[in-house]
Amino acid sequence: MSSDKPLLRGRGEEERALLRLLDHARAGSGGALLLVGAPGMGKTALLDLAIAHAAPGFRVLRVSGVESESRLPYAGLHGLLRPVAAGAASLPGAQARALMSALESGTGAGGLTLPAAVLGLLSAVAAEQPVLACVDDVDLLDTDSREVLSFAARRVTGEAVALLFTAREAARSPEGVPVRVLGGLDAAAVRELAGDLAAGKVAEDLLAALDQIARGNPLALAELIASLTPDQLAGLAAPPVTLPKGGRLWREHTSLLAALPAEAQRLLLLIAADPGLDLPTLIRAARPSCALTVLEPAERAGVLHSVGDRYDFRDPAVRGVVYYGASLLRRRSSHRLLASLLGNDEQAGLLGDGGPTGLLGDGGPRGDSHRLRHAWHRACALDGPPAALADDLAAAALDAHPAHTHPEPYLALERAAELTDPHHPAKAERLAAAARYAWVAGRPQVARSLLARLRSLAAPDELRAHVQLLHGSLELLGGETGSAREELLSAATWLLESHRMLGVRALVRAADASYRAGDNRAFIAIARQAAALRRPDETVPTQLMFEYLAGMASTFSGSHQEAAAPLRRVVELAGSVRDPAVLVWACVASMLLGEDATAHRLSARAIEAARVRGAVSAMPQLLEYMIYPEIWMGRYAAVATTAAQGLRLAQETGQLNTAAQHLAWLAITAAVEGDQDTCRVRADAAIDLADAHDLAVAGAIGNWALAYLDLAAGRPADAANRLRAERRNSNHVVIRVMATPHFIEACARTGDHEAAGSALRVLERWVGSTRSPGLRALVSRCRALLAPPGEAEELFREALDLHGQGVYEFEAARTRLLYGSALRRDRRPGAARTHLHSALETFERYGARLWTEQARTELRASGDPVRPVLDVTTGQLTAQQLQIARMVAEGATNKEVAEQLFLSRRTVEHHLRNIFSRLGIRSRVELVRLMS
Repeated sequence: MSSDKPLLRGRGEEERALLRLLDHARAGSGGALLLVGAPGMGKTALLDLAIAHAAPGFRVLRVSGVESESRLPYAGLHGLLRPVAAGAASLPGAQARALMSALESGTGAGGLTLPAAVLGLLSAVAAEQPVLACVDDVDLLDTDSREVLSFAARRVTGEAVALLFTAREAARSPEGVPVRVLGGLDAAAVRELAGDLAAGKVAEDLLAALDQIARGNPLALAELIASLTPDQLAGLAAPPVTLPKGGRLWREHTSLLAALPAEAQRLLLLIAADPGLDLPTLIRAARPSCALTVLEPAERAGVLHSVGDRYDFRDPAVRGVVYYGASLLRRRSSHRLLASLLGNDEQAGLLGDGGPTGLLGDGGPRGDSHRLRHAWHRACALDGPPAALADDLAAAALDAHPAHTHPEPYLALERAAELTDPHHPAKAERLAAAARYAWVAGRPQVARSLLARLRSLAAPDELRAHVQLLHGSLELLGGETGSAREELLSAATWLLESHRMLGVRALVRAADASYRAGDNRAFIAIARQAAALRRPDETVPTQLMFEYLAGMASTFSGSHQEAAAPLRRVVELAGSVRDPAVLVWACVASMLLGEDATAHRLSARAIEAARVRGAVSAMPQLLEYMIYPEIWMGRYAAVATTAAQGLRLAQETGQLNTAAQHLAWLAITAAVEGDQDTCRVRADAAIDLADAHDLAVAGAIGNWALAYLDLAAGRPADAANRLRAERRNSNHVVIRVMATPHFIEACARTGDHEAAGSALRVLERWVGSTRSPGLRALVSRCRALLAPPGEAEELFREALDLHGQGVYEFEAARTRLLYGSALRRDRRPGAARTHLHSALETFERYGARLWTEQARTELRASGDPVRPVLDVTTGQLTAQQLQIARMVAEGATNKEVAEQLFLSRRTVEHHLRNIFSRLGIRSRVELVRLMS
C-alpha cells in the first residue's frame, strides 16, 4: 500500500471488498456497499481508504449524517450532490426541476421523479469519470435523503458509480444494499495496532487488560493507550478500568445516554453497578414503573439487549461510561438500593452462607455470590461503619467462588482494604489477599500494583512470607528464574512452620525455578532440604509434593530405578488431590514413568479443576504440561492447538517464561510438518526469551526443534552438531532424554558411534525404569542403528513389535523408514518397499512434508514407481489446513492467519495452494461457499 493511503489493521477483507466495488464501477458495472459497526470500529477510516484508492480517476462525493439536520428534508442530498448540482441542467425538465427544488428548498416531488433525477445526475457525472459517493452515518441522514439514495443504490449496476454507506445499525439504513458488519479486531490486529500507537511496546498482559474494555474497537484501544501513565506502561500501576473521560468515544456514548429518559438512566446505572442483576430484582427496583417499559428506549437505541433473565450492555465499554459518568452521590444511591434488595432476599432465607477460608489459603473459595454482592453494594454505598463494612466484605470475598461471582474477589478485597484503618494489620492482609486473587484471575499487572501498595504498610513476618510466595510465583512465570528461586526459598523458610502446605509449595516452586533454569544441582539441594523436613503426619497433597521432589532428584542424579518408587507414589496420591497445581506434578511423574496416557489424563483433570476455580493464571502452565505426553504420543496437531492456546494465555497474563516454552513447542510442530521458515522463527524467538530469562528448558526445546528440522531435511551432521552443543552447554535432563533418539540417529548416520553409544546407555537406564512399550521400541530402534549388519534386522523387528503394543504411531513410521532404508541398502528392495510405503502413508497423513520426501526418495531408490506427490489424504485436510481454511473463509488475510498461528506468510500461501488443490477449488470465494 502506498504511503498516502491510511494503514488499517485487521481490515484486509473489508479493503478487498472496497477494491472490488471500485473495480466494478471503473468497468461500468457499479454497485453499493453498507458498512455497519459501532462507533470507533473504523467505518470512517474505511471511507477514507476507499477515497484514497479511488484517487486519481474517480469523482468523489461525500457527506456525513448529522443528528441536528436529520429533520431537514433533503439536507443529506444537498450535502452530497451540491458539488455537481450544475449537472442537473442536462436532465429532463421535470427531473431537473424536482432535483433543484429538493436541493434549494427541501421540497420534493412525489413518485419517481426525484429519485430518477438523482440517479440520472450520478449517471451524467459518471459519463465523464467514475463516481464514488460516500455517505458516512447514513442512519443519521434525514429520511427523505436516505430513501432517495436507497433507490439510486439499487439501480447503479449498469453505471460507473459506486455508493458507499456507513451506519451504526442496519435498521435505519438503505434497504437492498449489501451489508458488511465490522466486528472487533482480532488479537493479531490488536497487537499490531498497539505497536503503531505506542512509542514503546505495550506489554501483552497490559494489552489484554485494555482489550477487555476495547473489545477490538480500534478507537477505544487508541484512546486507552493514549491515556496510559508511565507507571501503567511499566506495569507498576493497575491498568484503566474504563474509557478515558473526555475522549471521543466517551462523548459519543454520553450523548447517546443523555437522550434517554431519566428513569431509563436510573435503571441503566443499577445494571452497570451489578452485572449479575436479574430481571425480577430489576423489576422490584423499578417500582412503581415497569422496568421492561422503562428500558424500551435503551433497547431501541442499541444500548441494552436481553441475555437470559437479565439485561446487558451491547457494548461492554458503555457499562463503564454509565457507571463512572454518574456522580458519586448517584452511584452510592444505586448501591444502597441494590444492597437493600439483596438484603431482603437474604433475610427471607433465599441465600446460603458458608464459613470463611484462610486469607491466603490454597482451597478454592466457596459460598453464595449473593452474600458477596450484598456486602459489596453496602461497602460501595458506605451504608454503615467502615470497619464493619470492611469485615463483612472481606469475609464474603474469601467465601465466594471466583469463577462465578460479581464483583471478582480481588476487587472486593481491595475495597475492604480501602475501608480498613491504615494502622490496622488487616489492611495489609486484605491487600495481600487481593493481590493473590488478582494473580489467580489472570491479572498480573493488578497483582503487582497491589503488592506495591503493601510496601508502605507495616505487616507481620508471616504475611511478608505470603507476599514473597506470591511475588516469587509471579517472577517464576514472568521474570528471572534465579530471582524467583531466592524469593521462594525465603518464603518457604517462614511458611514451613506457620502454614506448612504453603511452605512445601514454596519449596517445590523454588525447585521448579531450578528445573526451568536447567540447574539440576540446585534442584537436588532443595529436594534434600525438603527430605529432612518430612513428618509422619503430612496431608496427602504435602506427601505428594515431597515424593515428587524425591523422585525428580533421583531422576536428575541418573538413578532412574531409585526414582520409580517415589514417582509411582506421586501418581497414586494424585487420585485424592483436587488442587490443579499439585496435579501438574503428578502429570510430570507419570511422564517420567513412561505412562503418557495417565499423564495426559492427569493434565486434563488439572486444567478442568483450574477452569472450575477460575484460576486463569494457572492455565498456561497446565497446558504446557499437557504437551509433554502429547509429544511422546505423536499427537502433533493437538500439540499445535494446545501450544497456541497456551501461548496466547501466557502473553495475556504476563507469563513470558511459559510463553517461551509454548513458542518452542510450536517450533517442534513446525519441524514435524517440515515448515522450515516457521520453525526457525519460532525457535529463535523461544531461544531469545530463554537467554533473557535464564530458561534452559525453553532454550533446549528450541534447539531440539532446529535439530529435528535438520534431521528431517536430510542434514544429520547439522542435527548431531546442534544437539551435541546443546548437551554440552545445557543440563536439562528431561529435554535431553526426549531428544536422545534423534541425537543417536544423527550420530549413527554420521558415523559417530561412540557418542551415540554413550547417549544410548543413558536412555536405556531411564527406559528400563518404565513399563512403556513405545519407549522400549525407541531403544530397540537406536540399538538397531548402531548394530552390525547381521544384528540390525532383528532389533528393527523387535522395535516394530513393541510399536504395535503402544501408541507412538509417528515414531513407528520413522522406525519403518529407517528399517526400509537399511533393507534397501542391503539389496532387499521388495522387503524395503513394504515398510517404506507404510511409513509414507503415515507421513502424508500427518502432513510431514520432509519425512514424506525422505520416504519417497527411498522408494525411488528401491525401484518403486512412486505416485506423484499428494499433500496428505485425498479429499481431507490436515488439522492445520482445516484451521487455515476456516480462518480464510471467515475473512482473514494470509498475513493475519500467519500472525495468529505463528507461521510465515509463505507457509500460509503454501498451505492455501494445497487446500485449493485438494478441495478442487480455485479461489477464496469458492472456499467461503464450501466452508459455509
